Amino acid sequence: MVKALNNATMKKIICLSLFLLFANIMFAQNEQALYESILSKITPPSIPEKTVNITRYGAKGDGVKDCKPAFDKAMKAALKSKGGFHIVVPAGVYFIKGPIHFVSNVCLDLAEGAELKFSDNPADYLPVVSTSWEGTFVSNYSPFIYGYEVENVSIIGKGKIDGNAQNTFGTWRSNQEKDVERTRYVNHNNVPFAERSFGEGHYLRPQLIQFYKSKNILLEGVFITNSPFWCIHLLKSENITCRKLKYDAKLVNNDGIDPEYSKNILIEDIDFNNGDDNVAIKAGRDNEGRATATPSENIIIRNCRFKGLHGVVLGSEMSSGIQNVFVRDCSFAGYCKRGIYFKTNPDRGGFIRHIYINNVEFDNVEDLFFITSAYARTETNQFNVTDICDVYVNGLKCKKASNAGLVIQGYPKNIVHDIHFKNVEVQEAKIGVSFTNAERIEMSNVTIGGIVGAPSTVSDKDKIFEKK
Repeated sequence: MVKALNNATMKKIICLSLFLLFANIMFAQNEQALYESILSKITPPSIPEKTVNITRYGAKGDGVKDCKPAFDKAMKAALKSKGGFHIVVPAGVYFIKGPIHFVSNVCLDLAEGAELKFSDNPADYLPVVSTSWEGTFVSNYSPFIYGYEVENVSIIGKGKIDGNAQNTFGTWRSNQEKDVERTRYVNHNNVPFAERSFGEGHYLRPQLIQFYKSKNILLEGVFITNSPFWCIHLLKSENITCRKLKYDAKLVNNDGIDPEYSKNILIEDIDFNNGDDNVAIKAGRDNEGRATATPSENIIIRNCRFKGLHGVVLGSEMSSGIQNVFVRDCSFAGYCKRGIYFKTNPDRGGFIRHIYINNVEFDNVEDLFFITSAYARTETNQFNVTDICDVYVNGLKCKKASNAGLVIQGYPKNIVHDIHFKNVEVQEAKIGVSFTNAERIEMSNVTIGGIVGAPSTVSDKDKIFEKK
């Protein structure tokens, strides 16, 4: 009887092992299939055949002459030209007294040694344009490079884009509180867009580069510095490739790349060095985000070097939801406060799901992996708790976490669930694991604070039984 029971038990163990093996194989195949499906939807635009030099329209790279009229003329000419323009900017410093507004079918090519240096006078970025500010649609100062409802556009080359915002826009954060409160009010009270005008007399900083309701976009190679606010804001746009960019953007809130309500995005081979989040995936804020119901989705971040405040962030403006995000084969260029950071609160709602973190390494951090449902809550007396689930981590490392290795802070009304950690290594950490309001958390091959070797044998030094 004992032998029969043992055989039955063995059969169950073998069946369970085979099932788990099969399930793991199927999951890996499904994950890879989703990854490849997303990649197949992302195709950079082709470069227009007709090439023109910006100097043809009166630009001069002496750092003094206002070259905005030249860029405006080139864009107007491209609009009339069949197939658009490949606009080449040769070496030199081109002072631009106001924004560059893109049209469709344009490639702006900054040659090595070329620099676009924007005016630091806020009045030059008026009249206001339709945009978004921290998840709320408003009219505001124009982003310095702005494309609205355009397609097949590129910014490429080895040149530099200098927002030159350090002495004006870069100092505005201390003055923005009243305007920020107003954006929250119009969001929560469904105020008509016509009554959401900011601009002159207000202190909402514009983005450096923004493409809004646009598609088929390539940003490649250029160096970005001194942004007035977020560096690259991809708003309600799709089919976007960001590749080989370089940053030294350390002003306040100089996020590197912020996709919002956007999809089918490839972010690869980028050297970040930002005064805020390297990549922050967003999807609208609170009431307005939930009503818009356009998730940010199908986003691949791979082969990047992180440096700045946080590596990859999901939120906090994400009320339309975030899904199908891959972070693969990334490393560090320097310190990050947090490596992977999910941040939301009970005002946001929406969801974060189907997130895949594979083979990502950091140096020293405060926290390696952090999920919180209680980030910077604004009391609206509403409870729209975000559903956070189906997160798969396989290969995540750091040398030291001065605060914590793995943190999950769910919310009692909507517990964070189905989070999977595999092959995680934190060499040193003050706190290894802190999970609250979390369930169905799976950990496999996780080491925090070092790896324990073989147990020691009993010796005379072990005074377990002392003689009395």
